[in-house]
Amino acid sequence: MTKPLALVTGGAQRLGKAFALALARMGYSIALHYRSSVTEAAQTAKEIRDLGVDCMDIRADLTVPQKVEFLFSVVDEFHAPLKILVNSAAVMPAGNPRDLELYDWDSALDLNLRAPFLLAQQAAKRMTTGGLIVNISDIGAQKVWSRYPSYAVSKAGLESLTRLLARSLAPTIRVNGIAPGLVLPSDVTTHERWDHLVQKLPLKRPATREEITSTLEFLIKNEYITGQTIVVDGGYSLV
Repeated sequence: MTKPLALVTGGAQRLGKAFALALARMGYSIALHYRSSVTEAAQTAKEIRDLGVDCMDIRADLTVPQKVEFLFSVVDEFHAPLKILVNSAAVMPAGNPRDLELYDWDSALDLNLRAPFLLAQQAAKRMTTGGLIVNISDIGAQKVWSRYPSYAVSKAGLESLTRLLARSLAPTIRVNGIAPGLVLPSDVTTHERWDHLVQKLPLKRPATREEITSTLEFLIKNEYITGQTIVVDGGYSLV
């Protein structure tokens, strides 16, 4: 029997990798998208195959609309029903709103907001018997992060898009979001800065990967939820 297929964008590393591995353990074949993390994608694909699960790693720049179409042309080679799309790929340019470069504005909006819309369009054409789209937002969508203006705006837009798509694609396809708080520090975050941020949280610790991926599992199992973005932030939204 052909296993259902899950497509995870930005699945080579960090949370994207955690989502891909979690879906593999749930019994889904995996289409693993990446853009530049060649080595990490190969390693993640190997870990998935070691679980006895089919996995194809696919390289594509999702800021180019034609590459979205290319990605799905490769996904179609699975000859398996696409049931899950996780839009996890994102970029987080830093810069004050006064001097943020146009490239950094466009790169965040193109990848974090436009790409999930185009991916959802393509996925909807294939989820003819039902499916689930999960957009990975961020607690930053609800915050005024003046150091990351294009990122915060793109994630706020993504949450609005989640609701719009949920209404438009119902009843066949459900669309939800997950908004993590602090999970993994970025490459440019110092240990001191990370510890300062964590100590501001009511729960005084970052989330584990499992606490985020279990939210995805919950959204898969509970088929009466659509149009919602679930916040998993250790109380960050209360600060």
